Amino acid sequence: MPEEALNGVDNKPLFDLDFLENDSRDLNNNNIPKKQRASAIIDTDYDAASNTLTLDDINIQNDFDDNPFSDRNAYNFDVTDYNNNNNNTSSSLPLRKEKHGGFFSKIFRKKKLTTPGTFEMHTFDNLHEDTDEERYKKSRMQFNIKVLFNKYILRKNFPSNSESQTREIFINDPSANSSFVSNYISTTKYNAATFLPKFLFQEFSKYANLFFLFTSLIQQVPGVSPTNRYTTIGTLMVVLVISAIKECIEDIKRLNSDKELNYSPVLIYSTSINDFVEKKWVDISVGDIVKLQSEKAVPADVVLISSSEPEGLCYIETSNLDGETNLKIKQAKPETTKIIDASDISKMSGRVISEAPNSSLYTYEGTMHLNGNVFPLSPEQMILRGATIRNTAWIYGFVVNTGHETKLMRNATATPIKRTAVERIINLQIVALFGVLIVLSLISSIGNVIQVSAGSKHLQYLYVKETNKASLFFKDLLTYWILFSNLVPISLFVTVEMIKYYQAFMIGSDLDLYYEETDTPTVVRTSSLVEELGQIKYIFSDKTGTLTRNIMEFKSCSIAGKCYIETVPEGKEPTVEDGVEVGYHTFQEMQNTLKDHLDPASPLIDEFLTLLSICHTVIPELNADGSIKYQAASPDEGALVQGAADLGYRFIIRKPSSVTISVDRNGERREYELLNICEFNSTRKRMSTIFRFPDGSIKLLCKGADSVIFERLDEEKNLYVESTTRHLEDYATEGLRTLCIAVRDIPQNEYSTWKEIYDKASTTLDNRSEKLDNAAELIEKNLYLLGATAIEDKLQEGVPETIQTLQEAGINIWILTGDRQETAINIGMSCRLLSEDMSLLIINETNKEDTEKNLVEKLQALRDHDMSKISSDNLALIIDGKSLGYALDADLNDYLMQLSSLCKAVICCRVSPLQKALVVKMVKKKTDDLLLAIGDGANDVSMIQAAHVGVGISGMEGMQAARSADFAVGQFKHLKKLLLVHGSWSYQRISQAILYSFYKNIALYMTQFWYVFANAFSGQSIMESWTMTFYNLLFTVAPPFVLGVFDQFVSCKLLDRYPQLYRLGQKGQFFNVTIFWGWIINGFYHSAVTFIGSILFYKNGMTLHMHGEVADHWTWGVAVYTASVITVLAKAALITNQWTKFTIWAIPGSLVFWIVFFPIYASIMPHANVSTEYRGVASHCYGSATFWCMCIVLPVFALLRDILWKYYRRNYIPASYHVVQEMQKYNITDNRPRIEQFQKAIRKVRQVQRMKKQRGFAFSQSEDGGQEKIMRMYDTTQQRGIHGELHDASLDLFKEDHSPAA
Repeated sequence: MPEEALNGVDNKPLFDLDFLENDSRDLNNNNIPKKQRASAIIDTDYDAASNTLTLDDINIQNDFDDNPFSDRNAYNFDVTDYNNNNNNTSSSLPLRKEKHGGFFSKIFRKKKLTTPGTFEMHTFDNLHEDTDEERYKKSRMQFNIKVLFNKYILRKNFPSNSESQTREIFINDPSANSSFVSNYISTTKYNAATFLPKFLFQEFSKYANLFFLFTSLIQQVPGVSPTNRYTTIGTLMVVLVISAIKECIEDIKRLNSDKELNYSPVLIYSTSINDFVEKKWVDISVGDIVKLQSEKAVPADVVLISSSEPEGLCYIETSNLDGETNLKIKQAKPETTKIIDASDISKMSGRVISEAPNSSLYTYEGTMHLNGNVFPLSPEQMILRGATIRNTAWIYGFVVNTGHETKLMRNATATPIKRTAVERIINLQIVALFGVLIVLSLISSIGNVIQVSAGSKHLQYLYVKETNKASLFFKDLLTYWILFSNLVPISLFVTVEMIKYYQAFMIGSDLDLYYEETDTPTVVRTSSLVEELGQIKYIFSDKTGTLTRNIMEFKSCSIAGKCYIETVPEGKEPTVEDGVEVGYHTFQEMQNTLKDHLDPASPLIDEFLTLLSICHTVIPELNADGSIKYQAASPDEGALVQGAADLGYRFIIRKPSSVTISVDRNGERREYELLNICEFNSTRKRMSTIFRFPDGSIKLLCKGADSVIFERLDEEKNLYVESTTRHLEDYATEGLRTLCIAVRDIPQNEYSTWKEIYDKASTTLDNRSEKLDNAAELIEKNLYLLGATAIEDKLQEGVPETIQTLQEAGINIWILTGDRQETAINIGMSCRLLSEDMSLLIINETNKEDTEKNLVEKLQALRDHDMSKISSDNLALIIDGKSLGYALDADLNDYLMQLSSLCKAVICCRVSPLQKALVVKMVKKKTDDLLLAIGDGANDVSMIQAAHVGVGISGMEGMQAARSADFAVGQFKHLKKLLLVHGSWSYQRISQAILYSFYKNIALYMTQFWYVFANAFSGQSIMESWTMTFYNLLFTVAPPFVLGVFDQFVSCKLLDRYPQLYRLGQKGQFFNVTIFWGWIINGFYHSAVTFIGSILFYKNGMTLHMHGEVADHWTWGVAVYTASVITVLAKAALITNQWTKFTIWAIPGSLVFWIVFFPIYASIMPHANVSTEYRGVASHCYGSATFWCMCIVLPVFALLRDILWKYYRRNYIPASYHVVQEMQKYNITDNRPRIEQFQKAIRKVRQVQRMKKQRGFAFSQSEDGGQEKIMRMYDTTQQRGIHGELHDASLDLFKEDHSPAA
């Protein structure tokens, strides 16, 4: 058998298409020892459905257990214990009533799949080749019809050996690697194989379409249908075709978006020409060697071979994967770092044994066999698709995973099919209408049986004596089913789809939602969700790139008790309060003080700026134009060094044992000998460097959190603690990131003694990091406080105003971020989600028991206090990822939900992408509210797809979120108009269009029901069948469309002015079950008025033709039809909020169309043997005064109740939007002060009487350690090689550190 046949279905596609691979596993596998788990056994009875995660699955615990970002041993979940806990969940606190799915969701719950379903963390302790038995099973699975159908049609997989087997990848041998999947990525909803089944499933999940399919089948039964047998099936086909075209257009947009990514350029090594050639991402194959340059995204999972930096170092940004802004450091293996050009690559020969594709972002195991050498590969060499190369000129990477087998895509899910809340209500009400239809059919059928039985002696001419009553009953039941089937409008869904599509077009065409800087319009990828935008109750937002720009800026500093800033804000001039100077001086004043050597603050400012320019891990890089670019792993450090440079202290040279700065005011160059670095970590919350200054003195320079710096200050000599504390609180109020700056002079003998301790700790193999921290404690004491810095994590334009407006609209906003707690709180302050007067409920525990205790205590404390005195506007919940992991457990998530519902804001920090989705799913499960998730990175995709509405930002983190979302916007601020204006409009328009569509059908077609009591239950139709069909297709199709597209119940300006109007949608005040049945009853009422009134008008043969003929049945039917058309069109005019040329065309125009159409149709079509009932009817109708009188009187009488109710409602019990409509109509100006001005005044008063506040510490830095070693590798005076490479300067033992500066 050929080798290709042994690769199984996973590696040999049936069609020439790309599919999203499944990645499911058995939960019980947790109990299997690790050695055994590495090898999967194929089970032919495996139930893929029951072992696959779906975003609608209520079992959140299963999802958390599969978290690729968690440590299994740390959480140590036991499946048996979980099941027991899940079945016996109890709580002493009041719990919310859980939301349960509908009838069909309960039946098919386990059938709902998304791919890849689970997030699996693999372990690879047993790297081995396939056994004969495994090869046999793989080959057998290749021809298993069930597997093929699930894989290529339903997009779900049975487990195969390829999921647990290692893969062998050959170096520089493309032909040997041809069996792996391509690098093509698809985020489309359909493909050629899945379109028809998925589309039909989606359409026939709408009960109305199922109903009409059943009706059209009944119509094909001979002798049953009272109407033409093809009217329903023909109309249904038109509806499906239009819906299919709309779905195709939207999916083609997704396809084009995928092409833009797949066709991005990349340099790939070609073995045929022994050089790199530019190709497209889609051309990358497993085994290729790619060259990636700085600022470029990584197109596949690659193993780092070498880079331009010393010893194969590489800096990458992973905010697209985990939301963290600090750079990560990767390093190539020593055996490959010397490969720096194409000729070196051509000499590479061997293979890589790599782990199978999996979803674990932080693990990797493999082995490289290169030119006879064998060495292991670890996560330190793995760079994942979705990361971005930073601060590194170039890297070479060996591709190990491509396309949907990359770790990033393994953490993605298939594009889900989402249903709107309005659709769900409609589905349920259609079921109820089915019940009404059955009742009407039963009444009519029973009435016919009774009529035939009781009046048989009077109906002998019908030969009914021998009729089987049971047979007659069931035949009548089908007849009346068809006759009353138009109770549900067949054109409803296609009308709604067209309305939504045009609404989506108008959203995309709105220039207010266009971001000119990046040429990014708002894109609607799923138009079926537009009305959901008007009902959102919760927004879940990412931080990095969504609220912020990923840009840090040095904003201000406090030195020796004075604050300095570039430009003093209005009203912030320096003043003295309680002996402390508040307010700002300009940076120019700082420079003047610095030049005045007699000023006591001058040396302190010099020391402060010197510390900023040398105490860091930044690498200076000289650009071609002579400018210096600072390469910083920490964005905070980059901002501080740049800030010092802007103030005249430029960092210009880094060598292994020294740094050099240039002082602009006197042109002086200062060189400082670097002695030691005490690195930053989250426990220490500070970083210290020890330098020998040019004057020979040894100084410790320290920067860190106020909490750790203040407790290490010299208690006697510090003069500026009180003023610096006040300044820190002011900075924190503005949402700035703060660091305290301190120094200390160290005597030589103390340093010598300490260095021995430090060197011993740095070389120990037992708890090295802990001993280094202890050594640092010995010297970081008796510090002298110089001041503090304030860095602005720059927000996107308009974020604070947008968040404040959305909160006024009644929307709860949660921030879910991968950043640290301090950073998240700072951003919450700066974007106005948090305020300085809020009480922060912080949950930061390390185990489940403490997390539960913390949650219960906080809930109990809030319950014990009078909640009327503790406003929810003053509470905010802050919870970190570890505690959140426990709180999401089945027995704790009710506590979490109750506590968060009492808070105005919730911030979840240090959360993984999966946890973001689980939080959204928890809220989705615990409430009936609609959820929106917004983000811009690949780490936000699962959250976006889990929410009812997903919004992606085309931001700095890439386009993955925008491609996977339902809506894509250029900026977070666009969310305000998208929801408050377009959302409110769409919800109100769709609601009116749907209600009106049901109403107009009932108003006409229920005259058929009233007629059965007058025609001996014979099933006779009042109107001709094609005319009945034209009612929905021609004469009343325009009003709901115009109502749904152009009507505006309140103007854009006033919706923005009064965001409280948005709560109408949240409360469902335009569409709910009560309103729906109110319209249905009104339709029955109007049909009864029309029918009874027409009987009164046409009784006793009062309607005569010019030759004296009495009106026949069809003449009366046309009169009933015309009166109904006028009534429903007048009703449309009554509910219209805004009259435009389109409204005039739709409402009066439709009536004119019917009046003109009927005589033409009735005169021509009977001659073509179509609608023969109309012979001679047109002249009889239009020549009769009775006809015209009835068409005027009956609509007025029918609508009189509606007019009176509208008058009463608006004048005596008006809704909020009625008042605003009056203001809009009469142009009434609201002279009340804006509430935000009021809040600003209150804020200032509260700041004067402040107690202890947050002080704004935040600092992003890698905690992997090794920073000192990396810094000592660089000598920026060295010239790069011809390939741009830089060698490790720490290895040059003969070069003195006193060479002239470049």
